[in-house]
Amino acid sequence: MSKKLEEAAVEIAQYRESIIDRLVQYAATDMLLFWGADKDLIIRQEKEWGPLLEWAKEEFDTKFVVCHDLNVPEENRKSGYRLRFFLEKLSDRELAAFYLAALNMRSVLLAAALVKGRINAQEAYRAAYLEELWQAENWGVDDEAESRRRERFEELREIEDFLKS
Repeated sequence: MSKKLEEAAVEIAQYRESIIDRLVQYAATDMLLFWGADKDLIIRQEKEWGPLLEWAKEEFDTKFVVCHDLNVPEENRKSGYRLRFFLEKLSDRELAAFYLAALNMRSVLLAAALVKGRINAQEAYRAAYLEELWQAENWGVDDEAESRRRERFEELREIEDFLKS
């Protein structure tokens, strides 16, 4: 993975603007903005995701609106220019790590928190896979999903190590 990260950092320089454009578009559908309907899951989301959304609100100087359905609130579409400013300030290495972390976790907000050291790989993993982990607790573990999550966690640890190097 570290070789993949090094290669990504080289490519970032060449495709920087288009990658930033993709990440800004992706932000409106960030998974931290789409909450479940089950009361127990919402309590967990409030505990894990609430502080991260507060941090993102401060970091990006914008408000993100959460919803319990699949409709993207207009406010979230408009917050992209703040994210763009944040992304443009990142080095190519940081942007490469950000990009791979965002894909891994389905969240630019979690990627931002990881890249800026607000959370570590373990916390990022727990937040990114909160709903899957909650489902496994309630309905049992799926071996294939568990294996995939382990791989994703290792990727996040490698991204964290890459950022520290």
